[in-house]
Amino acid sequence: MTRLVFLLGIPGLVITSGTCATAQTITRQDAMRAAIHPVPDQATMQAWLTRVPVTREFPDDLSATLSGEGQAFVIEMSTSARCVPCGDLWVKLVTLGRRYGWKVQTITPTEAMIRSGRLGLPWVGHPVAWARPVADENRVVPIAIGTDHAPNLARNLYLAAKMLTGVRPAVGVRAMSKFTGIVEMPNPDRGQR
Repeated sequence: MTRLVFLLGIPGLVITSGTCATAQTITRQDAMRAAIHPVPDQATMQAWLTRVPVTREFPDDLSATLSGEGQAFVIEMSTSARCVPCGDLWVKLVTLGRRYGWKVQTITPTEAMIRSGRLGLPWVGHPVAWARPVADENRVVPIAIGTDHAPNLARNLYLAAKMLTGVRPAVGVRAMSKFTGIVEMPNPDRGQR
């Protein structure tokens, strides 16, 4: 019996038919390039956002949880000058923050890189957003790497609140909307780090 094996999602993987699939060796850099989408302008950012699925089904207690937990948590995001996805994410988070009573603030680029490193996340650029308890700067849950649609951000905020109040992290992470990786275009003046 011949089976058809599909390996999708990472460029360089082979689609084959037969009894075994072979794949090219994928480096960490190849995987990063497939998942990260630096954008220089609004049109490119919108083109990438049209490819991102929008959450359409929400838990019954989403509004109650986000409104009820708003005073206990803060949303923090990284940003940089002339960062198109940063402005887009900021507007969406501030809108969600007003709707549900969450405080939204920025953190320095250095703090963002350190925080990403502590969580084992590779630094891919701005924006990155986290939720954390107001009283505990060390308990953070990433909610966005790159900008995203507002419904996806609301779902991730809901899951972050649940994880920070007792839901097992593995359950919450599996349910989160995937991070888009739509980030700022690297500044050639800064060089590679």
